[in-house]
Amino acid sequence: MFHKEGNTSIAIAAVVVTAGYLLVDKFVTINWLQYLLYFALLFLLVIILQFFRNPSRNTSIGDNHVVSPVDGKVVVIEEVFEPEYFKDKRIQVSIFMSPLNVHVTRYALSGIVKFSKYHPGKYLVAWHPKASEENERTTVVVENPIFGEVLYRQIAGALARRIVNYAKKDMQVVQGTDAGFIKFGSRVDLFLPLNSNIKVELNDVVKGAENIIATI
Repeated sequence: MFHKEGNTSIAIAAVVVTAGYLLVDKFVTINWLQYLLYFALLFLLVIILQFFRNPSRNTSIGDNHVVSPVDGKVVVIEEVFEPEYFKDKRIQVSIFMSPLNVHVTRYALSGIVKFSKYHPGKYLVAWHPKASEENERTTVVVENPIFGEVLYRQIAGALARRIVNYAKKDMQVVQGTDAGFIKFGSRVDLFLPLNSNIKVELNDVVKGAENIIATI
């Protein structure tokens, strides 16, 4: 299953690869070079397909826990001051996605969208300390009956050039469902209440909509 955000890219890749095969078959007569070019074209198509894959996930839906919004590695767990919306201290949990990860963003908890804003910005590497404040990003706040307000931020990386965010103010959203997409390497930050019980550690590899990040 592939994400709808990849439809155009997949179609273009299929046309390019098909045209490439026909051109190689017609103009390249050296056998080893033919096979090499065939393999390169097939590899390109496979990379595009794997990037836009959208596997189904088994989400344990509940208001007393927050699930990972994306696939990737936990790179930050720390108490920070969140200046954009809360303007107070929160626990930040950041998850880095490599180009090989699934890049679907999913809602970390159910609730009502209270805030959703897009910020243009730079394209620093996603693990850069300033990426959360200076890179292209979206900020979304979901209000949940148990957790209260939880903020997540989609952050573009050095390769990412498009962030898709489906969250609109006053929407009712369901934990684990599709919240958007980020093309190529990137990162998502979660900002949780200080009394959250964090269930992951640095360098843990998590799966979006499945692994529990925190309980309360």
